[in-house]
Amino acid sequence: MRARFVWATLPVVLSFACGASFPVPTQRMADAESAHRSAVELGAANQPAAQLHVKLAEEQMTIAKARITDGDNMGADSLLIRSKADSELALALAREQNSSVEAQKAAEQANNTTTTNAVQGAVR
Repeated sequence: MRARFVWATLPVVLSFACGASFPVPTQRMADAESAHRSAVELGAANQPAAQLHVKLAEEQMTIAKARITDGDNMGADSLLIRSKADSELALALAREQNSSVEAQKAAEQANNTTTTNAVQGAVR
């Protein structure tokens, strides 16, 4: 009797499990858009090392929006994860480039100060 009950209820349970829908990834979309906005505001779209990742993030968000419209929320979710990761990588590359430029400017300023001091006789 128990075996019949299990076999009779198993298809019903599985049909509910298969029919369960993946929720719309609104939080992931917000996170991906925020990361992308940060990268663009820092200038990542104008830096050669980061440009590709900014472009990939944009494309992935566009495709994710289309998938949400088509009802493929799970596919959209994975694309948004990738989009956020690409934006964060672009942001890191932009920050690295900005830091390198600032370090080079500081080194040049230190060299100019040393030269000026030596010419004026302040350093011997």
